[in-house]
Amino acid sequence: MVRADGPAAAAAAADERAPTRRERLWRWFDWRRGRPLTLLGVLVTVLLVAHAQVPNTIGNLGSLLETFLPWLGLAVPVLLALALWRRSGVAVVAALLPAAVWLNLFGALLVDKSSGPGDFTVLSHNVAAANEDPQGTIRMLTGSGAQIVALQELSASAAPVYTAGLAQKFPYHAVEGTVGLWSSYPIDGVTVVDIKMGWTRAFRAEVTTPKGPLAVYVAHLPSVRVKFDSGFTAGRRDVSAQALGDAIAREPLGKVLLLGDLNGTMNDRSLAPVTSQLRSAQGAAGDGFGFSWPASFPMARIDQILSKGGLVPTDSRTLPADASDHLAVAAAYRY
Repeated sequence: MVRADGPAAAAAAADERAPTRRERLWRWFDWRRGRPLTLLGVLVTVLLVAHAQVPNTIGNLGSLLETFLPWLGLAVPVLLALALWRRSGVAVVAALLPAAVWLNLFGALLVDKSSGPGDFTVLSHNVAAANEDPQGTIRMLTGSGAQIVALQELSASAAPVYTAGLAQKFPYHAVEGTVGLWSSYPIDGVTVVDIKMGWTRAFRAEVTTPKGPLAVYVAHLPSVRVKFDSGFTAGRRDVSAQALGDAIAREPLGKVLLLGDLNGTMNDRSLAPVTSQLRSAQGAAGDGFGFSWPASFPMARIDQILSKGGLVPTDSRTLPADASDHLAVAAAYRY
């Protein structure tokens, strides 16, 4: 038998022996392992923490990111699984960083914050101009338990259908342009709100509840589009948001509700003229994110119920899908 000795044999023997516990641990936390995963984890963390710093100057990328910001959380389990597969402790830590930030931003939304019935319930719904079953939508609205109902995207032919179908349950109503308000309580002081669109998609009304008066704003802000050549086209919506925010800021009544399709989420900085003044019913009294669009697979809450002036939301929810591409949203309030 020929026996190998010398440095080469020692090196071979060292390679054949099992790594020690310390060596295995060192390999897990070798920063060179899983570097792409680590960088991705840091990037997701930065986007969550500094989303407000992403500029809107190029394709409104900041607003686009903020519209779908909660969905960045889906990166966490993917990064964590890949980091474990790669056996990279540094990448595992990098995957847990965005998890911690995400929970800080959105964790409270996962808890049911409802606190029982309110004095009245309000509902907002973009019924869709192409709705092929308005009678089904009417049945859903009348069975919702709401006392105040705001509708958007009313076509000229559909508005009389809704007026007739809702009349028994909601004897008071006002329709201006393509938006309307139906109520069990008297409606007065209806005034069109100019949101710089060239036609009417917003108005203000005073609703007299048994507890006292409310200023109710119904609005449908311009639609936004995601285009390959121009990004997130939201310029018209942003101008309308500023005009709507200015109108609400001038409101003389103390208690104010805004019901409508704002084509934007509470995270979107471009809606700050509105959202900075008002409180989200879903954020204060909902359970979950309350995504309302698209109805087939809700990914964002662009249909909003907002308030100020001491109105206390006690519950917030979405309703089952009807023939619209939006889900209706409802909230209960204590006056």
